[in-house]
Amino acid sequence: MSNTAKFTERKYLVVLIFVTSLFFLWGLAMTLGDTLNQHFQSVLHISKSRSAYVQLSLFGAYAVMGIPAGLFMKKFGYKNGVLLGLSLYAIGAFLFIPAANAESFTFFRFALFILACGLATLETVAHPFVASLGDQRTSDQRINFSQFFNGVGGIIAPFIGGYFILRGGQEHSNDLIAVKNLYTIIGVVIALIAVAFSFLKVPVLADPHVEIDDSYAVAGAENIERKLFQHKHFVFAAVAQFFNVCAQGGTWAYFINYGHNIMGYKSSDASYFFGVSIFMMVLGRLIGTLLMRYVWSPNKVLWIFALCNIIMCLIVAQHLGVTSFIALVMINFFFSIMFPTIFSLGLKDMGGKTQQASSFIVMGVVGGGVFPLLMGRIADHNVATAYYLPIICYLVIFAFGFSYPKLNKRSA
Repeated sequence: MSNTAKFTERKYLVVLIFVTSLFFLWGLAMTLGDTLNQHFQSVLHISKSRSAYVQLSLFGAYAVMGIPAGLFMKKFGYKNGVLLGLSLYAIGAFLFIPAANAESFTFFRFALFILACGLATLETVAHPFVASLGDQRTSDQRINFSQFFNGVGGIIAPFIGGYFILRGGQEHSNDLIAVKNLYTIIGVVIALIAVAFSFLKVPVLADPHVEIDDSYAVAGAENIERKLFQHKHFVFAAVAQFFNVCAQGGTWAYFINYGHNIMGYKSSDASYFFGVSIFMMVLGRLIGTLLMRYVWSPNKVLWIFALCNIIMCLIVAQHLGVTSFIALVMINFFFSIMFPTIFSLGLKDMGGKTQQASSFIVMGVVGGGVFPLLMGRIADHNVATAYYLPIICYLVIFAFGFSYPKLNKRSA
């Protein structure tokens, strides 16, 4: 094995490109959910705290589908796992048609739940899939690279939502036609991608988490035989991922509300600023990946960025006008590398338990449905004050990143 690990191999390039596109697709869907959150408040006349059930429907699906998706992937392989995820994604999108016709918040939540079951399946499959497309030593680089396109989808979604859903007088009307039309188009596109992916030939994959060199085989034989929850770094990664997505769900759910209620922007303009914040996330992911490759270890970048976000949340909560709004935008910059880095660190040296571990880490995404409910209780009174809560999450992430070298050493 050469001293410098390649990013990937030529035989995996087409598959890597296709699987990376999946990151874009679920980034688009997840961020559009935050636009719907604001839209439903106006159109269906619900409170901020009740609109948080949009996030619960989206992220709650991860708790339901995490383990089943992992079992399905283990039995039927990566490709069939992707096809299952895309099918559920398309079905959920098409369910927006009867939901809009019924003008029912409950029906919309059901449609979002089915759609998110597809996202959970894709996410469970895609991370270990990308990790398997090359050397384990560069798995976190590949995952961060793919997550870059997740951010691209996230950038585009608020502009799509702001233009087609929130612009003009739609936010004050009972017209859900734009929502129905948008998700119908999404459903058609996802269905076509599923058909295309069914014809893609996937090379035989040697999972880098299982295929190891002789030196590691001697040193890590006992590690591979350990039970799943005896791997301390994996357990802490699952906990950290839960709190990470708690912070994401809460921050994103009330970003547009902050721009509208605190800064006085139109909802559509606040949605565009949300798109800018997602651009900052993409930029942060690029810079963070470079830092990991040339300057610091992934876990060090993680805890430094967590500390920065604690500072950002404190500034946002102070209600300092433009300064606080800039800090709100910058939260996404420092948040950028957290999800893929926690995921990759949690899967390190898990051997044949990699797919099972991936399922449990994905289940942590349910936090994105829990935290907006808590923040919504405060946001009903003061949106700015609600941003004190994510500080708890970033403290947990800091602890994981800072203690990771010792945790992984214990696991080995």
